[in-house]
Amino acid sequence: MTDRAPIPVPGIPCDAEGPVFREPWEAQAFAMTLALHQRGIFTWPEWAEALGTEIKRAQAAGDPDTGQTYYRHWLAALERLVADKGVADTATQARYQHAWEHAVHRTPHGAPIELQPQDFD
Repeated sequence: MTDRAPIPVPGIPCDAEGPVFREPWEAQAFAMTLALHQRGIFTWPEWAEALGTEIKRAQAAGDPDTGQTYYRHWLAALERLVADKGVADTATQARYQHAWEHAVHRTPHGAPIELQPQDFD
């Protein structure tokens, strides 16, 4: 911890210690990226290139780059790297995304979301 105040970045929420996540999934995507890097799945230069590519792609499609969509780009880069490195292909990722969406819809508000075999149907 430093005695200096964090430098604000437009569109990125901050508290007294610096940038914070808007949603739990952003922190989870961040943590997954660190874990996969630590396991040697990709290097930091590979990660930086993948994230930069996703941001440029979004900007070319009209993203105003205000910081509001940063972690969407982060997640897209992570998904692409996971597929490119053979960890989970796009079909497997889509299968799990569908299962999570199904689990969300069947789970009562406030209850933990847990995947069950029928979520994959």
